[in-house]
Amino acid sequence: MTLVTMKQTDFDTLSDERLGWACVERTLAGIRGKDAAIKAQAITSLNQSQQALCMFRVFYDHAKDSASMYYSWIAYLLHTPGYWSGVTGGMRYFGDDSMLQLLEDTRQVIEERSSKLNVPLEDASFEDLEQDHELLQAVDYLYQRFQDIAPDSLKRISMFIRSNHEDFVLIVEE
Repeated sequence: MTLVTMKQTDFDTLSDERLGWACVERTLAGIRGKDAAIKAQAITSLNQSQQALCMFRVFYDHAKDSASMYYSWIAYLLHTPGYWSGVTGGMRYFGDDSMLQLLEDTRQVIEERSSKLNVPLEDASFEDLEQDHELLQAVDYLYQRFQDIAPDSLKRISMFIRSNHEDFVLIVEE
């Protein structure tokens, strides 16, 4: 288990989003672009709290910028072994029922479309939204819900980190 070293004033003053990122930045930067086995090994070397946070950030950081990124990234999580269960498990760990419900609603939309068109999930892409107006409307609605829910998720996770700092941070003297 690797803890992030942080000054107390930084720990106390970082925004909800920045605190969560600071706690996993080194791990996520270290696995970016690596193969699945290296990623899995890095994640399993973390404690349960860190794993939940990492999986949330794997989802959130890729999905937050646009409806098309949200759609394509969730499709990717669904077809990549271990990712979907890791993200949903992280949401359960933090007790984030609202985000968990949104993820399940999004999964249902993506899987129904995939099944209806007989297209594998790994073929989902940005172009789907340009070619399917009904899908675009559904994803825009889901992404708006994501934007509404995400600040509460970040706050919930930040509160967890602040209450359980020993799982994430080694506080050092100023």
